[in-house]
Amino acid sequence: MNPTTILITLVLLFIIFFVFTYNRLIVLKNRVKEAWADIDVQLKRRHDLIPNLVETVKGYAAHEKEIFKEVAKARERALTATKEGDPEKIEKAENQLKGALKSLFAVSEDYPDLKASENFLELQREIRDTEDKIQSARRFYNRNVKAYNIKIQSIPYNFIASPLGYQKKEFFRAEEGERENVEVSF
Repeated sequence: MNPTTILITLVLLFIIFFVFTYNRLIVLKNRVKEAWADIDVQLKRRHDLIPNLVETVKGYAAHEKEIFKEVAKARERALTATKEGDPEKIEKAENQLKGALKSLFAVSEDYPDLKASENFLELQREIRDTEDKIQSARRFYNRNVKAYNIKIQSIPYNFIASPLGYQKKEFFRAEEGERENVEVSF
């Protein structure tokens, strides 16, 4: 084999390697975006359900205005954070909203008629279902971030990813208070 043939073969192999690596990185990057969009969809679903939940509960517990105000404020913060698109701010705002919703459900414990209301029970099921879907979407996002981060940091992908500006993505994490055990007392 002459040197020209060897050089052409090496160049072709490098081009094939580059194309394969680049395409794989694009697939992973788009999976992370898709996973984030799934979280966004579930958060929007949550935001759309909250006003209905609040209105239903208001009819039974009109004097618990502070809780309703806090839920509304938390929802507004979550919507604002979502519009800004910063995952850290979204995560913090959504955790505050989740806490406000927990307070709202605690109010229902003091009102037997509210707990028995078919509308309230249905909305409670919807919220629970939405929270489950958000958790699932977060896990899906984190799995895709993990795969993406591993690829861009691994040899030989890092030789392509780094010069093209691929950067490590952050995981969607639970807030500090969510890791603690919930205290239940009767």
